[in-house]
Amino acid sequence: MTAFVRFLGEKAERYIELRHSLGYAFSKQAGTLPAFVRYVEHAQLDAPATRTMALDFALSFGGAANSRATRHGVLRRFYEYLAVYDVRTEALERRAFPRSRAIPPPRILSEAELASLIDACARISPGTPLRGRTMATLIGLLASSGLRSGEVVRLDRSDVDLANGVLLIRKTKFRKDRLVPVHTTTQAALGCYARERDAAFPMPKDQAFFLSSRGNRLSATGLQNGFAEVRKLAGLDGGKPLRPHELRHRFAVTRLSLWHQQRASVQALLPLLATYLGHASYSDTAYYLTGSADLLAIAAERAFLDGGAA
Repeated sequence: MTAFVRFLGEKAERYIELRHSLGYAFSKQAGTLPAFVRYVEHAQLDAPATRTMALDFALSFGGAANSRATRHGVLRRFYEYLAVYDVRTEALERRAFPRSRAIPPPRILSEAELASLIDACARISPGTPLRGRTMATLIGLLASSGLRSGEVVRLDRSDVDLANGVLLIRKTKFRKDRLVPVHTTTQAALGCYARERDAAFPMPKDQAFFLSSRGNRLSATGLQNGFAEVRKLAGLDGGKPLRPHELRHRFAVTRLSLWHQQRASVQALLPLLATYLGHASYSDTAYYLTGSADLLAIAAERAFLDGGAA
């Protein structure tokens, strides 16, 4: 290992510690810096840290343009920190990798498609019935509550009030806690799952509410893998790949559609939906107003009728 690689490695560790001390989660971004150090070592590059070095590193990864822009952005801020210790460090250009703003519309499942997705859970692991029950309950919870998938897998048993049907969501995307009441049918499904889970694992390895087939907490990767299997079995692999997060979109769009059909004041109710979903601002929730062609049609029809009435 060269002196430059050691220097980069030490500064990367200190920089990550600094970001954490300032209150930033900096989890996914932190992985970029050790990868950069490994890249420099493998390529046998020497000091100073240059623009070309950063560009070549970002381009060495495949994937979407936005991913390369994200990695380069992490390096740009790290280079600013690095320049304090080595003035030869070159400043990186802010717009070296322009981001694509084209966001594909979410895939909103119909009632029949959602039912087929949940039904398919029973077929993913016939020899381990609890795995299918875990996926079915988890997918049902995502669809009925609009929770983020990360919030669901982080649930502990103490966070789920089965008696009152209320979930405590801890340290969410914006590092805040919130209480999420669920429908009575969801409350009953969670209680049924808890009984089956406890029968399968009377002495669990941790306090997670949703368990893997090994009896420990179901990981984000375990959820993604299980969801991919279920999606394929349900025949929903065609077109745009369905992600667990799109069940959150479905929840919001369904709620907004219902409010429109009830001729409720959607703009007045958006802050309530934003609080329930854990958004920092109700303007973030307003994004879902354009999430579905059906929703747009309902809103347009209502605007026409309201205008005619006026």
